[in-house]
Amino acid sequence: MSQAIADYALLADCNSAALVGRDGSIDWMCLPRFDSPSVLACILDPEAGHWSIRPRGHWDSRRRYVPGSLVLETIFETGEGTVRVSDALGFEHGQRGHALGLSAPHEVLRLVEGLSGRVELEWELALRPEYGLGRPLLRLAEGGAVTRGGPDRFAVAAEVPLSVDDDTLKAEFTVRAGNRLGFALRWAPGERGAPTPTRAGDVASAMEDTVAAWRSWEAEHDIYEGPHRELVRFSSRVLKGLTYRPTGAIVAAPTTSLPESIGGERNWDYRYAWIRDASLTLDALWIGTCPDEVDDFVSWMEGAAGGHVHQDRPLQIMYGVGGERDLAERELPHLRGFRDSGPVRVGNGAWNQTQLDVYGEFLDAYCRYAPRLREPDEQLAHFLADFADTAADRWQERGSGIWEARAGPQHYLSGKLYSWVALDRAIRLAPRIAAQGRVERWSRERQRIRDAILARGWSASKRAFTQAFDSEELDAAALLVPLVGFLPAGDERVLSTLAAIERELVEEGLVLRYRSDDGLSGGEGTFVICSFWLASALARAGRSERAQELFDHVVGFANDVGLLAEEIDPRTGELLGNFPQALSHVGLINAAHDLDRVAEL
Repeated sequence: MSQAIADYALLADCNSAALVGRDGSIDWMCLPRFDSPSVLACILDPEAGHWSIRPRGHWDSRRRYVPGSLVLETIFETGEGTVRVSDALGFEHGQRGHALGLSAPHEVLRLVEGLSGRVELEWELALRPEYGLGRPLLRLAEGGAVTRGGPDRFAVAAEVPLSVDDDTLKAEFTVRAGNRLGFALRWAPGERGAPTPTRAGDVASAMEDTVAAWRSWEAEHDIYEGPHRELVRFSSRVLKGLTYRPTGAIVAAPTTSLPESIGGERNWDYRYAWIRDASLTLDALWIGTCPDEVDDFVSWMEGAAGGHVHQDRPLQIMYGVGGERDLAERELPHLRGFRDSGPVRVGNGAWNQTQLDVYGEFLDAYCRYAPRLREPDEQLAHFLADFADTAADRWQERGSGIWEARAGPQHYLSGKLYSWVALDRAIRLAPRIAAQGRVERWSRERQRIRDAILARGWSASKRAFTQAFDSEELDAAALLVPLVGFLPAGDERVLSTLAAIERELVEEGLVLRYRSDDGLSGGEGTFVICSFWLASALARAGRSERAQELFDHVVGFANDVGLLAEEIDPRTGELLGNFPQALSHVGLINAAHDLDRVAEL
C-alpha cells in the first residue's frame, strides 16, 4: 500500500517541485517546470519512478524543515544507529544572500550524515521520464552515472559506488557516526548532452547555500509579527515555493490527480496558474511578506492575456506557468493513480470555462498592493480598467462559479459577488489608472449588482445567502460576503448565513464546499480554505473564541512538517486532493491575520 498524502514533504526551487515521503523516497518530481512531465511519479504508480535512500530492515523516522527554509531533514533511527538525510532542490552556487530562483540549476541535493552507531542503507534511483513512459539508458561514469535517450538528460553524482540493475541505479553502503556522503541529480534538455551536477563532495556546501537563499528571502520579506507568526511565516514560504520565478506565475499545487476521495474520479491537474488562486495567494503574501512578487505576477498576467481583456476576448480562469492558453485535458491510462484512484489527468478542462469572479479577485489583490507598487504605465492602466469594464459588461451572464462546477453554467453568487468587487476596487483605483471618466458607469453597475445579490442571492426560507440566484442550495462561497467587504460581518444577514453554514455544511467540525450536484459522480472531503473562511468570518463577527477553536482544529490536520492538502476526510482526518495546496495555506494566513487583528482590539 502506498504512503498517505500526509506522509509527503515538499521540496521547491521556485521553478519545479518534488515530494519526499517519510521513508526517504522522492516519489514525485517534474523538471524543469512545475507542469513538465514527471521524471519520478511513484506516488501515482509504483512503476513510474522514485529515488529512495533508507535504512535496511526496521527503522523509525522523524523529520523537520531546516528553520527558515524548505530544506528537509529526515532522521532515521535503527537498532544499531541513527542517520540524517537532508533533501533540497538547490539554487546555483554563489547565490547565498540573493533572491530565490534567479538561476535554479534543476538539481536535487541529498546529504546523508551518520549521527550515531552504524546504519546500513539502501539507495535506489529509477528515473522514469514522461510520466513513467520513458526508461533512459544508464551509463556508469566516474563519480556517478549519466543517462541518454528521450527528451531529457540526467547526471548523477554519488560518493558511493553505483550499480545498474536493468534500468535502475542501486547502491548499498554503511554510514557510521561522523560520516557525510553527498548525492546530486541534475537535469538538462536532451539536445544539450549530459549536465554537470554538483560534485558529490560539494553537496553539503550547496545545501548550505540553499538554506541561506531561503533565509535571505524571508529576512527581506517578513513583516508579520502577530501571535500566529510562525504559522504565517511557514505558509508564506510554501506559497513562495509554488511561485514560478521565471515569469511570476503561481501554481495552485505542484501535483496532479491526487484524489479528492480515494477511488473516485475527482482527480485534477493543479500545476497551473489560476487567476483565483494566484490572486488570493498574493493577497495572503501581503500579510506575511512584501510586494516584490506582485510586479512579476502582474507582468505575467498582462502578457498571458495579451494586454487586452474585453467581452469578446475574456480572461481565462487559468494559464500555464509560461502564459500558455491551451491546457487541454487528457488521461494517462498507463498510470494506476494514487491508491488506484483513476483516471490520472494532465491538463485541465476547466481552462475554457466562463468564471466571472476572476476580474474581481485580481483587482482586489492589485488594489491592496497599489500604494506600494510602481505607478502603472499607460498600457497597464488600460489593462486594469478593462477588467472593470468587462465585469460591468458581463456580470449578468451565467458562469461555472468559483468551484468550476461541470454541471452547466448558472448565476452563481460568487461570480456576482466578485463582479461587485471588481467595480468597487476599480473605483478606488480610478485616479491611479486615469479612469475617472468611467467611474459613473462603474458605480451604477456596482449598485445594480448589489441590488441583484440582495434580492436574488438571499433565501428567505434558508435565512442565508445561497449558491446561486433564486436557489435554496447553500455554498461555503457565501462566506466571502463579509470577507470581501460586501456587508459587515456583524450584519444580521451575514450572521444568519454563518449559522446556516455551520448547521448544514459542517461535518466533524470542518466545512464542505456544498452538497449540490456538480455534474460529477462520488463525493469529496471537507475543503480546507472554506473552514478557514468560516474562522475568518466568525472572528470578524466578534465570535473570536469560536473562530480560534475552529482555526486550531483545522491547523491540527496539517502533517508533521506543517503542510496542508486541498481537502480533509472528516471521518478519518486523512488529507485528500492535490498537495500542498496553495489555497489552504492562503486560508491559514488570512484566518491567522483576522484572529490576530481581533486580539489586538
